[in-house]
Amino acid sequence: MITVYGWSDALQQQFQTYAARGLVPARVIVQQRGLYVLAAPTGEVNALLSGRFAHAAEAGAYPVAGDWVAAAVRTAEASATIHHLLPRRSAFVRKAIGGGAQVVAANVDVAFLVASLNADLNPRRIERYLATAWESGASPVVVLTKADLCDDPEAHKASVEAVALGVPVHVVSAVTGQGLADLSASFAPGQTAALLGSSGVGKSSLVNALAGATLMATQAIREQDARGRHTTTHRELVLLPGGRLLLDTPGMRELGLWDAQAGVATTFADIEALFMECRFRDCAHGAEPGCAVRAALMDGALDAGRWRSYAKLQREAARLARRDNPHQRSELRKIWVQRAKHHRVQKKRRMEE
Repeated sequence: MITVYGWSDALQQQFQTYAARGLVPARVIVQQRGLYVLAAPTGEVNALLSGRFAHAAEAGAYPVAGDWVAAAVRTAEASATIHHLLPRRSAFVRKAIGGGAQVVAANVDVAFLVASLNADLNPRRIERYLATAWESGASPVVVLTKADLCDDPEAHKASVEAVALGVPVHVVSAVTGQGLADLSASFAPGQTAALLGSSGVGKSSLVNALAGATLMATQAIREQDARGRHTTTHRELVLLPGGRLLLDTPGMRELGLWDAQAGVATTFADIEALFMECRFRDCAHGAEPGCAVRAALMDGALDAGRWRSYAKLQREAARLARRDNPHQRSELRKIWVQRAKHHRVQKKRRMEE
């Protein structure tokens, strides 16, 4: 059974140590709070974490949908205990609401970044999702849903393509079937795609349409503000006809970056390329002569909103990096101390004049 869920010879080699201890491989197909459903060699089983695992695991190291685990399976009871987490080859991580890292999906090949073609379509939000997707190790694909409710979907697609450089953008409708065949063809049998996006953008409807059956509950968006309500409350990995795997996730109101500096750089490769054209290597892209960024902003080659978005995400990523890097925190503290001293000296001089 686990072969259809992506089990491979490479994973089998990694599993040898656990197999010698009598454990079996399984993939997490449902995750809801502390409860799990696993696809094991003998079929689906309900599972809990072992006490030692639950006690010793660090933040972000608990299993999520898509993870491969080593478990002790009790076939007669259709239950299991999870003892170990296998190394992840990709992980979509965001900043948790209470702080720290939250892994949303693991071992994903393609990240479907889903947005609805309604009043809530926001290129800045798509840039944020792209940065996190590139950092995850998965290949991003932008999916614009509810084309049947949009008068000019191609215009919206063009605006998204302007920020999703080199990333495929699909316009789809779960109602009419528009674009679904092309979307399905964007990942191969045996591969895993994760649906990621805000509430109400149509992720669950998309699962149902691609599966050809009603597997997920759906709910309409609010008419007054075009914003969605949470329908999916857990993460679930669905095996589609033809052998593709689709991971549905709850909607995210906010997506806080987590260790995504490389992802930001990839998302805004056009802006980072401009830096190389500046006259000075340490150009702050303000009033310096020969600044390629300022020139691009003035002649319209670079959208001002995109530049502000890049600066915002860079500050956010750098702030998180400093917080988690003692050396960077120490160096930054030295800079603050020097600035404070300089400010006091300047203030004293002004008072003496």
